[in-house]
Amino acid sequence: MSIGVQAEQWAVRYLQQQGLKLIAQNYRSRFGEIDLIMQDGTSLVFIEVRLRRNADFGGAAASIDAHKQQRLIRTAHQYLAGLAHTPPCRFDALLLDDMKGENVQWLKNAFDA
Repeated sequence: MSIGVQAEQWAVRYLQQQGLKLIAQNYRSRFGEIDLIMQDGTSLVFIEVRLRRNADFGGAAASIDAHKQQRLIRTAHQYLAGLAHTPPCRFDALLLDDMKGENVQWLKNAFDA
């Protein structure tokens, strides 16, 4: 199992402990992939999981650049097009420094669509 898959599994468990419900994992479209789609109350949350072991290039948050954000937004729009109605939505990022969960950053509303 790859380190990325392990990080996503860790993220699912962490976010479920915070009260979120898993809707989809690794949703793919022609525009890209969304790691996790979860429900937080009445909101649908599109979550990017990033594991970075060092901050040489700005750390995990810096890796979600404008180009990556646009791909996530387009993929989310495609997902939403298949729903009967559009719920409130947001884009979050879960940033991990290691697989131990010692340095977790959960950025709610990490960027706007």
